[in-house]
Amino acid sequence: MSYILALDQGTTSSRAIVFGRDGRVVASAQQEFPQIFPGPALVEHDPEAIWSSQIAVAKEAMATAGLTAADIAAIGIANQRETTVLWEKATGKPVANAIVWQSRVSAGICDRLKQQGHEAMIREKTGLVVDAYFSGTKVKHLLDTHEGLRARAMRGEVLFGTIETFLLWRLSGGAVHVTDVSNASRTLMFNIHTLDWDDELLALLDVPRAMLPAIRSNSEVYGHTRPEIFGAPIPLAGAAGDQQAALFGQACFEPGSAKNTYGTGCFLLMNTGATPKPSSHGLLTTVGWQRNGEVTYALEGAVFIAGAVVQWLRDGLKLIPTSADVERLMLESTDSDGVLLVPAFVGLGAPYWDQYARGLIIGLTRNTTASHLARAAVESMAYQTRDVLDAMQQDSGITLSSLKVDGGATVNTHLLDFQADLLGVPVRRPAVGETTALGAAYLAGLAVGYWNDYEDVRRNWALDREFAPTIDQHERDRRYRRWTRAVARARDWARED
Repeated sequence: MSYILALDQGTTSSRAIVFGRDGRVVASAQQEFPQIFPGPALVEHDPEAIWSSQIAVAKEAMATAGLTAADIAAIGIANQRETTVLWEKATGKPVANAIVWQSRVSAGICDRLKQQGHEAMIREKTGLVVDAYFSGTKVKHLLDTHEGLRARAMRGEVLFGTIETFLLWRLSGGAVHVTDVSNASRTLMFNIHTLDWDDELLALLDVPRAMLPAIRSNSEVYGHTRPEIFGAPIPLAGAAGDQQAALFGQACFEPGSAKNTYGTGCFLLMNTGATPKPSSHGLLTTVGWQRNGEVTYALEGAVFIAGAVVQWLRDGLKLIPTSADVERLMLESTDSDGVLLVPAFVGLGAPYWDQYARGLIIGLTRNTTASHLARAAVESMAYQTRDVLDAMQQDSGITLSSLKVDGGATVNTHLLDFQADLLGVPVRRPAVGETTALGAAYLAGLAVGYWNDYEDVRRNWALDREFAPTIDQHERDRRYRRWTRAVARARDWARED
């Protein structure tokens, strides 16, 4: 038998999972790596920590399963999107820390682009809003602030990549400098209609084309790993941004099908078919995937802080020793006692796109306990999902009959019960919750013939549990109205007077 190895490089940890032909997990490994916070709303990673942790877990997962390189049919990569790395072509050494998707470091650049009247053009070409979330303004910031770096980039001496590009480069020993269309579509430099880097956008951001990777589909053999890494070459055959990978892993192949991933952030994606669908309600139009020359587009709502709010309870407030303890703490109370937490630690994403919003806890009384705060934190994920789903249904004209969910936070049954109540539709959790890694595995496996077609993927999907709504529409609307009032109070807080 042979297997597929998926590398799931996330915002707070690197994971590796070995999958069999039935789409079930054979072995896995995970390792957290440090978060770097140089200032308020600034987030960075050490690219070397990403690389070392990702290789370590890949080897650990293979060893746990008792496998060698000969047993691995292909490697697929899913990655935290928009996070930006620049490195030297000659040495592979990063020239600076990676700027993480959450970072607001390029907010000023975005403000100037808007003031200069470029927003409509950028939106039409990229499907994105002008926000510090995306890679292009992060690249500009690095080139603007490191002396001589732009000139080196123009000579092709310094390369740009999002995380999958950096990993493919390192895994191949510098033989492969490529990105896939799903990650390229998150850069503010890629035209989602022509499926190529856009010269007008590159000129606007002053980013040299010479530093950009070649653009490829999500399911093809890009190259092979260096033999010394795993003992023999392994095909590098699939890559996708983590959220598009999860959409694929959830078998959302029909237009109108949707999933929500509760990870560090929260990401709701809906398949919109072969045509990009513009949004008028604060969502993003993005490439879902490209396979065999056919492109699938998606609408997306991106929430910046979801599971990361639980990490904050653990690391910032020290309320819990581990993230898993949040459910135990929540169960010490029956509700949040009127407390709401808006986790706008790095601004608000869809549908608000307010880079100056900041976190807020409201409704505190003398009766408030740590348990109430824990409930409010977890419930904020469900409220933000409702924000996005309402916008998505308006944009698409489709009323969802159910929502597929995945991600680490879906082990919390209270979250999914509350989510179903707040949406008024069933929430469906799959038997294999590792849908991000699974999507990367499917894309790689399809490229090498390990799986034959979409139908093979569909057959593997199985339901673990369905969560049905239990409250009436009046109570649902009452709760959501209070949330929208809290969000209004958090908005625009950090803007200079």
